[in-house]
Amino acid sequence: MPRHCVLPSPLTAITRTVTVAAGRFAPGHLGELTAVVPFELVDAVLAETRTVQQRLRDLPSRVGIYFLLAMCLFPEVGYRLVWDKLTAGLSGMPVVCPSAKALRDLRRRIGSAPVRALFEVLAGLLARPTTPGVRFGPYRTVSFDGCSSLRVPDSERNRAWLGRTSHHGYPTLELMTLVETGTRALVGAVFGPTAEGETGYAGRLLHLLRPDMLVLWDKGFDSNAFLAQVTDTGAQVLGRLRSNRRTPVLTRLADGSYLSVIGTVKVRIIDAQIAVTCADGTSFTGSYRLVTTLTDARRHPATALVGLYHQRWDHESAYYALRHTIMNGRNLRSGDPAGIEQEMWSLLTLYQALRTVMVEAAEALPGTDPDRCCFSITLHTARDQVVQAAAVITDPAGAGHLGLIGHRILTRLLPPRRQRVSTRKVKSPMSRYSTRHEDGRPDTSRTITGLDINILEPPQCRPQLPAVSRDDRHTALAERRRHRILGLLEEDPNRLWRPRDIASHFGDITMETMYRQLSRWAETGLIHKLGPGLYAATAWTPTPLA
Repeated sequence: MPRHCVLPSPLTAITRTVTVAAGRFAPGHLGELTAVVPFELVDAVLAETRTVQQRLRDLPSRVGIYFLLAMCLFPEVGYRLVWDKLTAGLSGMPVVCPSAKALRDLRRRIGSAPVRALFEVLAGLLARPTTPGVRFGPYRTVSFDGCSSLRVPDSERNRAWLGRTSHHGYPTLELMTLVETGTRALVGAVFGPTAEGETGYAGRLLHLLRPDMLVLWDKGFDSNAFLAQVTDTGAQVLGRLRSNRRTPVLTRLADGSYLSVIGTVKVRIIDAQIAVTCADGTSFTGSYRLVTTLTDARRHPATALVGLYHQRWDHESAYYALRHTIMNGRNLRSGDPAGIEQEMWSLLTLYQALRTVMVEAAEALPGTDPDRCCFSITLHTARDQVVQAAAVITDPAGAGHLGLIGHRILTRLLPPRRQRVSTRKVKSPMSRYSTRHEDGRPDTSRTITGLDINILEPPQCRPQLPAVSRDDRHTALAERRRHRILGLLEEDPNRLWRPRDIASHFGDITMETMYRQLSRWAETGLIHKLGPGLYAATAWTPTPLA
């Protein structure tokens, strides 16, 4: 049965009521965060993963789960000091005093399965439909992004799993997450060696997408196959294209964007030039090339989509909170892959619990943007709560019953986000970003006073192709489109054909049809794709110079 004790606190004059379990389970708590990760939930995931202790020990499995979360909450101290912080608020109650080896054995006995199951229960969208900053029209905005700067101890087992990176001595873990941009909540996460690549990891999270989501991503996800996989889920897309990507102009739209096709997916392309003026008078321009499946220019103007794309950077704030606010730039603890996996799921679970408290506090005051809640204040108050007690107070502004964490968040809200520009800094002399190309951007963060978005229309080129393709269903086999095109390619097997050239040659095929069919035939091996928009009948190699 839960046991209640009242403890004084130097943090506030308000009495705080702490709910802790009885007996050997007493050290298993996280202060106010226990309400987000309750005893019943922890017991359920332990039972589901069959990791409940076979006999009642001094260190039960439930206590081990809370110890793992506290271990990530206090990354700067060792096992024994983490345990001391968990039990510091339990004065007058008999608690065990385990050795560091006993706590290490507790970690091994629990494994990673229950912590991963706990994260999967807590992960998900946190915002309500009325929460500010989380929607674009009817769509919830989410984003994909990877983080490859999480370092682990340089042990033999970690190197065998992750390999060694070229720009520093520590093995590096690749973390891929799907994040709700407005709240920075984790919808899903996977991690592993960096060799697999971002799109490979992101493909494991596609089952979390829904038709009411708008997915944002940067140009690292520019892939025909990945775009097709995302659109197959029913979700909408707004991403950035590489500068060398060539897309056909199928239909010009009134706002300067145009309809195109990538692989077999019908898309809309937006070329934009952004002129930025800073408070000190400096100015510079940047170019963006965006792709979206929102093809209706009247409902979704190009300038609105360009303005929306910057929300993708909310994802970087989530990684900053993980790497620097919680971990304070430290390496992970574990020296083997099993321990790293357990520690990562614990870290992600703790992060999601903190975000849950922040969003709940913002929703206590209607109209409060979760972006104004300070993650650092939330983290430090949660640490104090673990050491001391959990508080329930009545907010004087009338926000209802809040814990001390929520109270501090609402009384120390950040100002509304201002427009500003900053450049990524090189924090390590061995960083792979040791040099930065001169692009006119300032070296320090500056406030933006002027922002001019200019949509660039595609250049006028060759005459328009037919708007409707010829129906080949009732024509003779030798006169059908596939046979005619294959015959054309085989006439000169070494020539590299572009879809427009083929469509212009016949004069009865639209560009959209041409791109889709050439892409399908290349996937089945009927023809060869030798580059972006380049096709041939056989594999082509240049003639060697004499």
